[in-house]
Amino acid sequence: MPALGAKLRIPVARRALVPRARLSGPLARLLDGDAGMPRLVLVAAPAGFGKTTLLTQWLAPGGGGGPESVVAWLSLDADDSDVSRFLRNLVAAVRRAGADLTPESGLGAAAEELAAADRIVAEDVLVSLVNDLDAHVGSAVIALDDYHAVDDPGVHEALRFLVDNLPPHVTVAMTTRVDPPLSLARLRARGELLEVRAADLRFTDDEAAAFLNNVMGLDLSTGQVTALGRRTEGWAAGLQLAALYARNRTTGGADPATAVADVAGTHRFVLDYLLEEVLDQQPTEVRTFLLDTSVLDELSGDLCDAVTGRGDGQQTLESLERANLFLVALDDSRTVWRYHHLFADALRSRHTAADPERVRGLHRRAAGWYAARGRLEDAVRHAAVSGAHELTADLVELAVGGLRRQRQDRTLRAWLDAVPAETASRRPLIAAHTAWAHLTRGDLDAVDAWLDAADEALAAADDPGEAVDDVPRELVASRADERAGLPALIATYRAAAAQARGDVAGTLSHARRALEVAQSTDHLSRGAAGGFLGLTAWAQGDLSTAVEVFGEAVDDLRAAGNAVDTLGAVVVLGAMQRGRGQLREARRLHEQALADAVVRPIDAAPVLGDLHVGLAAVLCDLGELDAAARHLDLARGLGDSASLPENQHRWFTTRAGLLRSLGDPEGALAALEEAARTYVPGFFPDVRPIPSQRARCLISLGRAGEARAWAETAGVHWDDDSYLAEHAQLTLARLLLLEHADARALEVCRLRLERVAASAEGTGRLGSLVESLAVRSLVEDAVGGRDTAVTTLAHALAIGGPAGFRQLFLDEGEPMVVLLRALVTAGTDGAVRTQARELLDAGTATATRPSEAPSTDGPLVDELSTRELEVMRMLATTLSGPEIARHLFVSINTLRTHTKHIFTKLDVTTRRAAVRRAEELGLL
Repeated sequence: MPALGAKLRIPVARRALVPRARLSGPLARLLDGDAGMPRLVLVAAPAGFGKTTLLTQWLAPGGGGGPESVVAWLSLDADDSDVSRFLRNLVAAVRRAGADLTPESGLGAAAEELAAADRIVAEDVLVSLVNDLDAHVGSAVIALDDYHAVDDPGVHEALRFLVDNLPPHVTVAMTTRVDPPLSLARLRARGELLEVRAADLRFTDDEAAAFLNNVMGLDLSTGQVTALGRRTEGWAAGLQLAALYARNRTTGGADPATAVADVAGTHRFVLDYLLEEVLDQQPTEVRTFLLDTSVLDELSGDLCDAVTGRGDGQQTLESLERANLFLVALDDSRTVWRYHHLFADALRSRHTAADPERVRGLHRRAAGWYAARGRLEDAVRHAAVSGAHELTADLVELAVGGLRRQRQDRTLRAWLDAVPAETASRRPLIAAHTAWAHLTRGDLDAVDAWLDAADEALAAADDPGEAVDDVPRELVASRADERAGLPALIATYRAAAAQARGDVAGTLSHARRALEVAQSTDHLSRGAAGGFLGLTAWAQGDLSTAVEVFGEAVDDLRAAGNAVDTLGAVVVLGAMQRGRGQLREARRLHEQALADAVVRPIDAAPVLGDLHVGLAAVLCDLGELDAAARHLDLARGLGDSASLPENQHRWFTTRAGLLRSLGDPEGALAALEEAARTYVPGFFPDVRPIPSQRARCLISLGRAGEARAWAETAGVHWDDDSYLAEHAQLTLARLLLLEHADARALEVCRLRLERVAASAEGTGRLGSLVESLAVRSLVEDAVGGRDTAVTTLAHALAIGGPAGFRQLFLDEGEPMVVLLRALVTAGTDGAVRTQARELLDAGTATATRPSEAPSTDGPLVDELSTRELEVMRMLATTLSGPEIARHLFVSINTLRTHTKHIFTKLDVTTRRAAVRRAEELGLL
């Protein structure tokens, strides 16, 4: 999917422009090197203020750049809200700029190869690009026009990385209607930001006079100019509209003063009013051309001819430019233009209201023109608006392979929504992906129906016709590959739907089917199917197999180049390891993933919060509550964009567990209410159901009646030997203790706990074994078997203590404290007595602390600069000094300077000591 050629062209300035030396002069001196290059030049103002024109004046030949200056221009639109597409277009812009400078330039060549991969590793692309820019001897500007059109967190993260790591002779310049989500305050404080705002862009009286009289051909007095300037408040688009209106009035014989008074004095000075006045003055052919071509985002002679059915597109565009009718040239040869955005919006609104059927036909012609050139983004957009459903479906099918490979998920969902259900149901490829779209929204009822439609359409003899002519062969081949992989895709989606319903057997059956029919090179389908097999083993309680199989599935995802899912899989593997009782391994997995995230921040961005939450859960098990609180705070600070939708409830469940451990079960209940609200079923086995977690909080509060209502509603009973029933059964056991149940009920409970322990021990589920033994000791004590209870608790401690379990025992409250004291005085193993004393001491410390977790803010956090924090986190990895320097784009001497400052502030002398001290302070 190539970037639009027009997107990479610097808009060509009109032949007559108002020189604005007060603005362009300081910018030009940047390229001359007099003022030094900031990291970011921000031109931010509402529409119509001349942002693009100013940037064009600065960057055009003669605007201040030396002979070795590189200007890479990229005009952005809503389709760039996808990090893969954005990076490809960015690299293409740099490549084009380097080729324009010297044809043999290799600037961005390596990055181009990386960006062309099916699975882009964003970090690698940007590192390669920055290295090439660093090697370039002249100054360089990366210009991003209309950045406000982008709303994807991944793109923002990529831009943050780029800006933070630019060489000193390179700057990013952008135009935008709203401030981008970058660290503007930090850049401003460091003197690395140059800002041009609406107040700067407003025309002064002198500039307004030059524009109105010299450019627009009026002859206005100083007072008339001042009146127009005051009425338009120096708004460039408003001045142009007013000038066109006044010029048309004076051409018709009106006095200039009267025309100016009409504009300056009326309360109807708005865009629609002036546009109507201007448009109505044009000849019929010109007016028709303007309205018809307003459906286009770019204008060229042959495209306009294809849409209008005329043959004078090039000549008409040239005449419109000469008439100053809001046309912006996008190349030096004046073969590609676009309308000013405000002008185009108004034209479209009028044309759609007047003749909607004609507008649909114009879009249909545009779709065919773009499709024949392989530009599917534009073709689909126009086809969808045109109402040509079969054409839209054909185009979506042609595009789906590229969209999947490039992870343009948002775009794919939007395009699927553009295909009517009746059309989609006859297209197996579209039907299957529509099922997936419903699955991601939690609409399980619709999934099976769409998958059935996909199967039926796949089995049907008649394949929908090809409505698109002259499509590039590689796109047709891609569609054929996607259709060949449909059986595996449909089976994988069926496994996902079964998983969502808790149907373990169905998940297993469909996942095996997907693996049977998947092609050997389809790593994505094989990884997804293998993942469901691992999840099935988890749901069945066979956690050793689950870890092994799921790990193999992650290898497939890695082979497919799916960096985000590979990192995100750590959350699942960590939860499995917690269930196995391998707390230290779970901790290691999360800490390694977070270390990887430091060096690959863009790939990690969508799951970074999930990784912090996963580590916080492990730290709670280990009893390291302060550290767990810090990681939860870090995850919350990253926002929802740093967490996959299916994981967002985990922050609240982990927070609830922390608050309960801190003695705040009421706060835990509130957190669980939010967890239930954000829970999305269908991705992982529900081994710790939110309702039974809530019941445990109620039990801690002594609210037995409410907890009993949960047990009855949930239908918890002892004869269910499945692993998925364990959490609820262990909760029910605690409820019986609170209710002081009779000896018979407690004996039934004890027998079930014995079966749980036996099953857990046989399958290596150390977590279940330790918890069942701990709860069983409380049940045995309740029926008067203190010696038996102490022996059972000693067994639990002998297994759980070395594994790191602490909070599991402490959360049981006073009954467990009584047993621990009895164990200390009993003649048990010395190591077990030591563990019991440590738990008693820890419980006393927790009981005297405030219930709210401490903040991570502290004096040392403030003392370390942002860059020093980046270096500190790199020091915590296994990278060598030179490797860290390369990743941070600094010299080894600069790295040593940062390290020296860090050692001084942390009061340490070695790297290992610095890491240890940083961990204590929560800096990592």
